[in-house]
Amino acid sequence: MARSDLEKAHLLLQKRKFAQAISILESGKNPEIYRESFDYFLTAGLACLYLGDTGGAGMYFQRARRIRITDPTLLCAQAVLFLHKGETERAIEYYVDALDYDPNNKIAMSAMEFIRTHGSYDELYRAIDSGDIKKYYPPLGINPDTVKRIVLSAFAGVILALMIFNFGKFSRLTHKIQISASSRADLSELFLSVDEIGNARKKDLSGGTYKYILSDAQIKKSYDMAMTYFQDYRENASQVEINRLLNSNASDAIKAKAQMISSYFKEPTFDSLADYGDNIDYSDVAKEPDLYLGCMVAWSGRISNSVNEGKSYRCDLLVGYENMDRVEGFVPVLFEEAPYPPVDGERPIKVLGKIKVENGKIALEGRAVYQPVKRD
Repeated sequence: MARSDLEKAHLLLQKRKFAQAISILESGKNPEIYRESFDYFLTAGLACLYLGDTGGAGMYFQRARRIRITDPTLLCAQAVLFLHKGETERAIEYYVDALDYDPNNKIAMSAMEFIRTHGSYDELYRAIDSGDIKKYYPPLGINPDTVKRIVLSAFAGVILALMIFNFGKFSRLTHKIQISASSRADLSELFLSVDEIGNARKKDLSGGTYKYILSDAQIKKSYDMAMTYFQDYRENASQVEINRLLNSNASDAIKAKAQMISSYFKEPTFDSLADYGDNIDYSDVAKEPDLYLGCMVAWSGRISNSVNEGKSYRCDLLVGYENMDRVEGFVPVLFEEAPYPPVDGERPIKVLGKIKVENGKIALEGRAVYQPVKRD
């Protein structure tokens, strides 16, 4: 009986042919039959993870998690993505969950011991850069090609049985799918190709200025984080990584793809900025404005120099002056349409706006305002 595409992809995964596995999984002719397939998303995520595409892996794992959140293999896979980002506390949370469901999970126990003894940023980066981090990836089982070379002895049957045993962990994968139904846009076409990863930096830096000089690994990490943050509904965090790439020595191809990621953003609201903890302090923006261009912020203070210009409304926001103690900064704010109800200049205000630079100064494109109800 012929193998399904998912079975073929799993076999390629075991053979460490990750790009071919992803290609098969993403080129199916009947994607609708896999819309709820946990195993598809897990396998595609593992292929991306081992290929080095942590952004793609994160997207697939998130979709697998929406179907099943108690799978130890998935939890360990997501935990190692947090290690890639240096978020050791989040990684530990996922490893603890994995051990709740599988108390003898060796990967989770080993990774937690690594975090305990070598969890500093520098040691994490060395593990990522050297490839040692792969020790904490979910195992793929025996490589069938290796087994074939061994199966020349009287123990061929036993070795083959062991291979089938390891293979059984993924034998449920019997269908194929394409990425579908999600409130987030499908960014699969924006995954970095092998060629783009291999040529991440510009070769000739003459004639240009670059605020950030990054290594190949750092460029790829920023790009993967931009993709992952997008899938986690964290537009601001994604925009920061995109800005880092745009102001760096990254290749033009990677910069173009990074800009395309931001074209899918949905603007955060007061609530979502608070929910995801991605509001940005004025002091941080003042230090590196280029790193935060296009980010949405909610800054409190009082206004001055307000003026209506037809339908638009312009004012200066005195950031941090809501209690009239001190002013952190003066920020021009322009609303294309004047807020309603009208702004009361006598009361504290919180402004939601997009960061830009106007005449060399930090400014905001106003989106909304909030003022507490006036007390009697």
